[in-house]
Amino acid sequence: MADNSPTSGTELSTSGSTAWPERTSNDEWWPERLSLEILDQNVRDADPLGEEFDYAEEFQKLDLEAVKADIEDVLTDSKDWWPADYGHYGPFMIRMAWHSAGTYRAYDGRGGAAGGRQRFAPINSWPDNANLDKARRLLWPVKQKYGKRLSWSDLIVLAGNVAIESMGFKTFGFGGGREDAFDTDKAVNWGPEEEMETNERFEEPGEIQEGLGASVMGLIYVNPEGPDGNPDPEASAKNIRQTFSRMAMTDKQTAALIAGGHTFGKVHGEGDPDENLGPEPEAAPIEQMGLGWQHEGATKGAMITSGIEGPWTQDPTWWDMGYVDNLLDYEWEPERGPGGAWQWTPKDEELKNAAQDATDEDERVTPMMLTTDIALKRDPDYREIMEEFQESPMAFGMAFAKAWYKLTHRDMGPPERLLGPEVPDETMIWQDPIPEVDHELIGDAEIAELKGEILDSDLSTAQLVKTAWASASTYRDSDKRGGANGARLRLEPQRSWAVNQPEELETILETYEEIQTEFNEGRSDDVRVSLADLIVLGGNAAVEEAAAAAGYEVDVPFEPGRTDATAEQTDADSFEALKPKVDGFRNYIQDGLEQPAETLLVDKADLLNLGPDEMTALVGGMRTLGATYDGSDLGVFTDEPGTLDNDFFANLLSMDTEWEAASEGTQIYEGYDRDTGEHKWTGTRADLIFGSQSRLRAISEVYAADDGEEQLVEDFVDAWTKVMRADRFDLE
Repeated sequence: MADNSPTSGTELSTSGSTAWPERTSNDEWWPERLSLEILDQNVRDADPLGEEFDYAEEFQKLDLEAVKADIEDVLTDSKDWWPADYGHYGPFMIRMAWHSAGTYRAYDGRGGAAGGRQRFAPINSWPDNANLDKARRLLWPVKQKYGKRLSWSDLIVLAGNVAIESMGFKTFGFGGGREDAFDTDKAVNWGPEEEMETNERFEEPGEIQEGLGASVMGLIYVNPEGPDGNPDPEASAKNIRQTFSRMAMTDKQTAALIAGGHTFGKVHGEGDPDENLGPEPEAAPIEQMGLGWQHEGATKGAMITSGIEGPWTQDPTWWDMGYVDNLLDYEWEPERGPGGAWQWTPKDEELKNAAQDATDEDERVTPMMLTTDIALKRDPDYREIMEEFQESPMAFGMAFAKAWYKLTHRDMGPPERLLGPEVPDETMIWQDPIPEVDHELIGDAEIAELKGEILDSDLSTAQLVKTAWASASTYRDSDKRGGANGARLRLEPQRSWAVNQPEELETILETYEEIQTEFNEGRSDDVRVSLADLIVLGGNAAVEEAAAAAGYEVDVPFEPGRTDATAEQTDADSFEALKPKVDGFRNYIQDGLEQPAETLLVDKADLLNLGPDEMTALVGGMRTLGATYDGSDLGVFTDEPGTLDNDFFANLLSMDTEWEAASEGTQIYEGYDRDTGEHKWTGTRADLIFGSQSRLRAISEVYAADDGEEQLVEDFVDAWTKVMRADRFDLE
């Protein structure tokens, strides 16, 4: 009799070559095809907790002190399956938290600790994160105990704080509120390389490709051995400065983070990782249950991660000045460590065998330094900072505390989003502070009055819409920066951005300021209107009027309560990262841009947390409103601009028009009457994509249909409102 059990007869194949035939995805068939995958993740509900789940409400139920006590218990409960160095997991947890938060890039606000995406590929399998899978497994009992009240993303950061505090340091604070993701963020560009620990991201020597943070694929920052594995401290300093600046860190913050972080723990390289470690988690066999880097050739307790071996200080589980003093007071020379990697050893005999071994109390070891550490001594600017730290340990401690707080909270947005009893009272400039409301808000009567004043002014529909869009669309859901609240459109650098047409913007702002002043000074009560509210209200009024012109009565939702930030509350340099090179919604394309406009349109839509249909409705509506950069006719496929109708879609999809590129390599296209050859329209790739990409065309066909116009108006208003109130965390 045949054995019909599922494990008999045929050996299962995990490679896909026998039992499971391989599939070729659409992206593999057509690699040049515009993917909407990053927008799909904004509307696909992968969260098993459901849409009604309120994490902020659940987090507030926690006894944070009890949670911290449970974490601290984990730190000194060494497990045989992964023994703690020095009997203390503190340094391990600091590395985990740092590597979670350290993926943040100021360029697009993506990465960072929010979402807890260190749990997913590719980050969970980066060489730089080797063995951090064990750190999270050590914390699983804590996560299991508190369940949905404590997200992984909060737990990872909190564990780092508790670890630091357990080793004698006072952290600056902790803010909860990070919700967990349940998949990787497909919008993040981690680099062009196809192999880990390679670098093809340097456009010229020492210059990392724009938009990337790390210098090497699979690392958080830079190669600890030095650029390309060469122990060159000066070159390493350049890479350090560039990569940390991509995370919005100053030289002082960078030095404080490195020095403070390396005050704790050790690196692990008693053997060559390539020879002693099994595959990373994503490539590990199923029976390893998501764990990777099994130590196949190493002896028990000889943990291997990087191939570099040793502690930085004589007391690796206590906060002191050991790192700073060792670095500055002793001379160091490069050598190959036991794992074959470059590291630095002291020339002075005084440090020989000055530290306890991590696993054997009777053994002594010699402190070491990385090339990236020596860089802080060789680079004159970093050295000056390190000497300041040595002269004032208190200044060093405060610098590290604030830099660590920034590192772990940079992607959380304004302080009002932070939860828990340990949120600092002080607001940092990098949190983009705005004033609190100090007056009564406008009500329905005042809103109607102000709408009338705005519509009776000399400002056109296009100007009102573009100004509101320019203010609100700076929002990035990635790090919760930007948006209309604060009215920073009137401040530098935004008021001088080319996309905002500075000369025209100045005139528009003057009109708004006149309306604001007349209204506020004319009140006998405490009701006032901010410029931030007025700009959004003006855009809403223009949309309502344009819809009425098309025969639709709509009421665009408006919630007052925005305030106006000051220049002193604005870090102008950091806001440059929000400056758009392309805004497909306004059909603005910076000269010399090589990327396709439609790709950057999708990227912008993702940062606004839009889905494909919302992006489509907004683009089509903005075009018929005439809200294009510099008043151009690009994409304005209508004879009645200023009317919120479906002309853009109807004319774009019409077979009466054939399209030609204006010139080779251009982003501009000309539309001609198919029968007469007469020129009809001019558009960009950000327009034509809605007729050429199959999924976007399917959405466009809904709006282009004879009965689709009302649907377009409704969807446009919904998407517009979503963007206008994206940064209104006070309403949540």
